[in-house]
Amino acid sequence: MWDAIIITPFINVMLWIYSLVGNLGIAIILFTLLTRVLLHPLMVKQIRGSQAMQTLQGDLRYKEIQEKYKNDKERLAAEQSKLMKEMGVNPFSSCLPTLIQFPIIIGLYQAMIKTIATSPLDLFNLTQHIYPGFLKISELVPLNTQFLWMDMGVPERLYIPGLSFGIPVIAIVVLVTTYIQSKVITPPITQGSNDQSAMMSNMMNLYMPFLMGWLALTLAAGLSIYFVTSNLIGIAQYALVGKVYWKNLLTLPFGKQKPATITPAEKAKERTKRK
Repeated sequence: MWDAIIITPFINVMLWIYSLVGNLGIAIILFTLLTRVLLHPLMVKQIRGSQAMQTLQGDLRYKEIQEKYKNDKERLAAEQSKLMKEMGVNPFSSCLPTLIQFPIIIGLYQAMIKTIATSPLDLFNLTQHIYPGFLKISELVPLNTQFLWMDMGVPERLYIPGLSFGIPVIAIVVLVTTYIQSKVITPPITQGSNDQSAMMSNMMNLYMPFLMGWLALTLAAGLSIYFVTSNLIGIAQYALVGKVYWKNLLTLPFGKQKPATITPAEKAKERTKRK
């Protein structure tokens, strides 16, 4: 069922794009763009949900509730739920779109692996996923997997005359773009925020780029092209909704970010709301 609902349709769409452009690298870029555009509404809901939760956590009433009922878990949960309802915050609005996107992203990854066929057996398995009458196998196989200096089916290396080793250019680009994306989409911490949460966020912003870079170093170049394209489109999507924080790039990876202070005017405004 997973193959029939997710993987096979993705493979056919990607190969259909390939039939139009005649290059697997370009097809992967266009396919990534198409899927990110289709998932954009879910991403917007996720961003807005995360923003609403951040606003809630920075609200003085929320902080007072945490302090007042810190020893009474049931009353704390009840008061927090009441405040969320009052502010119109849905605690599932930030995680539900992610849960919906997750299997789609996994399906994209698996479809990409199956499409980048590197052996006769892989090609045979690929043909089993093509819809009869929709695409002509004879016109697709063998796939043109060459894109720039890369072969989409093998790990990328750039060989320069005089050097005895190849330079993993795309792996470096994946690492850099993943780091930039993770930094610029992370909202600045507010005064009174949980230091442990901020520390975990900084650790993820540091470790995730190295993980993605390692995957790009060891897996097929086609997946690396997908990673880079997805990172760049992701930054553009956040920029479209005004949730890119470029100043975060000025902070060091291990540097402690200075929290945004709450002005007296903002405090007075919060007191007025409570009245």
